[in-house]
Amino acid sequence: MYIQLPYAHGYYGIHLPDALPCRTLQASSWPALERLDIELESRVESSLHDLFQKKPPTSVRHVAIAIPDETRPTPVKSILPVLLDKLSSMLPALSGEHISVIVCGGLHPPPDEAGLQALLPMDKLGAIKVLAHDAGQSEFIDYGPTSRGTPVAINAQFARADLKIVIGQVDPHQFVGFTGGAKGVVIGAGAEKTIEHNHSLLFEENARVGVLEGNPVREDMNEAGRLIGIDMALNVVLNPAKEVVDVFAGEPEDVLRQGASLCSKVYGVSLDERFDIIVASCGGYPKDITLYQAQKGLNMASQALKPGGKILLLAACEQGVGDQRYYDYACSFQSIQDAMQDFKSRSFEMGLHKCYLFGCTLNKHEAVIHTELEQETIANCLLAKGEAQKTLNAWIASFPGTPSIGVVPYANTTYFY
Repeated sequence: MYIQLPYAHGYYGIHLPDALPCRTLQASSWPALERLDIELESRVESSLHDLFQKKPPTSVRHVAIAIPDETRPTPVKSILPVLLDKLSSMLPALSGEHISVIVCGGLHPPPDEAGLQALLPMDKLGAIKVLAHDAGQSEFIDYGPTSRGTPVAINAQFARADLKIVIGQVDPHQFVGFTGGAKGVVIGAGAEKTIEHNHSLLFEENARVGVLEGNPVREDMNEAGRLIGIDMALNVVLNPAKEVVDVFAGEPEDVLRQGASLCSKVYGVSLDERFDIIVASCGGYPKDITLYQAQKGLNMASQALKPGGKILLLAACEQGVGDQRYYDYACSFQSIQDAMQDFKSRSFEMGLHKCYLFGCTLNKHEAVIHTELEQETIANCLLAKGEAQKTLNAWIASFPGTPSIGVVPYANTTYFY
């Protein structure tokens, strides 16, 4: 049996013995919308019409639109022009210089000019202001704490707008439950202290993939969104081919619920058995753009493993490790167990938490990563690097009996129930 798994901008091929029991763990395919432009126009127009029943258009002097960075495959170039056209027709007195588009990547490095060009339809923006959020350097507006103690501080350019809109997508997330809704602002445009405290809730029991109700991280995020006063979310659900399956617009928590319901069908897989070996791909670019992003795929795919099982992860990581603090922290330990013990003894710190999350998988399973990263870099991160085919052959040859194998082509977004 020959399988091809997404890897960077292409595919990587692996041979599996035909005699081995093997199952591909992937939800049934979902077709793309036939006319995304028509659906976008309809949903955006309807949502803005409802919104302006509550917020008089004459009160809108500045609009801020939060968009994700390149680590999310949201089709911003298709979505943004439609939104801007509808805003222009419904707010004719509003000129371009009173609209801000903010690239909101949370703690990710802000994109440079080339990065902005790749993300945005620059030829259609005219006088619209474009800026990149910087969690360490941007000016922030404080909204006070949530009931769980998260200090809500948001990029001032977004916070000061009279009309606040967030564009994003709904995806399964390892501890937020699902992305989407207010997340693109609370985390995407949040200060480091906001992101850090919200994510510190990941240790609580219901902070897991596929869970909205009772998930402390997600509920804290929703509460922060209400404090900020996000007027509208415009979210898409993509299929594994990164095509839009559906689009939702409206109040952020309503949009999140609708998107999560569909997303669970697109990416949720019923699991009645676990496997001895998992062969997984993060899903290719941009899901495997860095090791920091690839961790999500390792965590999600490992949930289909038997205790003590082995997992092979394909993650090109063309932009390297992805977070210097995580890398420096991992380099200071001899084992992942030492890193986890240290992490649990200190106050929660973003970046460092990736070491803990990797450890949660490595404490239960053997993991090898097929990647373009150097051997030394992977070893410094307390991980093992290996060529995919050689690693798999060795595991199969040394297994006492016949191993069962699960193949997860889109590990960063596939979850099991």
